[in-house]
Order: sequence, then C-alpha cells, then structure tokens
Amino acid sequence: MRWPEGFIAVDWGTTNRRGYLISADGACTQEMEDDQGILSVEQGGFPAAVQQIRDRLGDKPLLMAGMIGSNRGWVEAPYVTCPAGPTDLAERLIWAEEGRAAIVPGLSYVGDDTADVMRGEEVQILGAVAAGLVPDTCLICHPGTHNKWINVANGCILSFRTVMTGEMFNLLKEHSILADLLSLPATTGDAFHTGVRRGFSHDGLTAELFSVRARVLLDQAKREDAASYTSGLLIGSDIRIGLREAPEAEVIVMGRPELTSLYAAALTEAGQEARQVDGEEAFLAGIRQLAEHMK
Repeated sequence: MRWPEGFIAVDWGTTNRRGYLISADGACTQEMEDDQGILSVEQGGFPAAVQQIRDRLGDKPLLMAGMIGSNRGWVEAPYVTCPAGPTDLAERLIWAEEGRAAIVPGLSYVGDDTADVMRGEEVQILGAVAAGLVPDTCLICHPGTHNKWINVANGCILSFRTVMTGEMFNLLKEHSILADLLSLPATTGDAFHTGVRRGFSHDGLTAELFSVRARVLLDQAKREDAASYTSGLLIGSDIRIGLREAPEAEVIVMGRPELTSLYAAALTEAGQEARQVDGEEAFLAGIRQLAEHMK
C-alpha cells in the first residue's frame, strides 16, 4: 500500500461527506459523516474543509472519491473512459496535495447517441467485485438522487446509464402541483406496489404523474397513499429502462439500505430477482483496492 501508516478514505458527495480512518492493516477504525458536501464549501475553502476531516480522524493522507473531483470540487479529476477497472482509476489519480491527498477520477461512457458520467459509484462497484460481494459479470442498480444501471463484465465497468429518479421525486415534492400530496414518507405497501406495476407497464410517465392528483381529487385513491404511489410509479419506470438495457437473471441493488430496499421491492414486483449489497461495505473494499494499486 502507498501509505503503510494508514490513510483516510473520503466519499465526498454533493450534499454530504463520509470519512473513514483506515489502519495499516486495512481495518476501518473510526468514521465520520456530516452535511458538508461540496456545495457547502465556499470558493477557496477546500483546504480548510479537508483540515476539518484531519482534525476529526487524524493527520493522515487522504484518498477521496465522488464529487470532490468534479468541476465544483477541490481539484477537477478528468473522467476515465469505459471500459475501466481498478488499475485504470489508480493510474489516473489526481494529486491535490502531492503525496498527501489524491482524488479518484470517476468514469465516462459514450455509446450510440448516449453519453453519461459517474463519480463515486465506480469505487463501490469495483470494490464489490474485488471483495466477492458481486460476480465479476453482472448488472448493478445503484439508487440515489441519480440512479445508475451499471453493466460489469470480467471485473470492469463496461457501460452505464443514469436515471434522474430520486431528483425527480424531490422536485415534484418541493416544486410541483403534487407537492401538497407528497409530504408523507414513501413506504413499500400496497400503494407503492400499485405504482410500480403502473410505471413498469405503461409509457407516458409525465401523464401518469399528473394522474396522481386526479386520482385523489376524484376519490380513486387516498391522499395518504400519494407519496408511496408516486415513488413506485417513478421507480417502476426506472427499472423498465434498466432491464431493457441489459436483462439478467439477477440484479444487484447496491447503496444505502433505505434506498436499496425500495428498488429491491420494485424489482421483485416486476418479476425480477434482486439481491441487495451494502454500499458502504463496497466503498471501503474499493478504496482499499485503489490504495493497493497506487504507485
């Protein structure tokens, strides 16, 4: 490993960041999490934000992934083009502090009339393969603000597609005509499953979304079920796209449990076998793997 004394791994997103103190033997001995994502850091403020992490976890080198490497982050780390594996990422690390702070570059994919990017998920995906949590050839669903459907082949990320499902739900909840109906949390009850079936089997998502309000106004659905139905509708439409990309006997759903459980339930409702993998465990496996590949 590049840093035999250990290091700090950081998953630094748009709205949150998570830090993990990794010991010389690869164990995670301490961690932190807060809401200081990159959008919370003022221009020129990243050195101080990084020092906050070291103040909490120790004066160690840092290996960082996620939006910290975007054009809104500390230092931009250009994307690596798919297909890509751990060696490709390790060879393209960007040093924000020479020898002391490195940023993982993220991935890009360009196909027939398509283009896509990711930052952070690649560490989890490749880490899950390395740790044996997923097969070296599989389809992975990675839910979040922007859900990603990721094709893995022979241990490398071959291609992927992003669906703005989580962001769409948040926008509807905060700024749409449906806002007053979406205040309750979405749960995986009957209304959610009804929404999944509708989203999975019907085109015209924007029309189906308007019908959420009409169904309540005309006493065809309960107001308290609207959030769960809308969540199911969006996720059902999402998985319809994902399974069209690369249907597999099993889909791996990776990420935070509160999100993977929704997608796993929706996939099961759609007749698709699904298995959940914890994203944090996968991230730690991936960041350790990159540390081993560093020169």
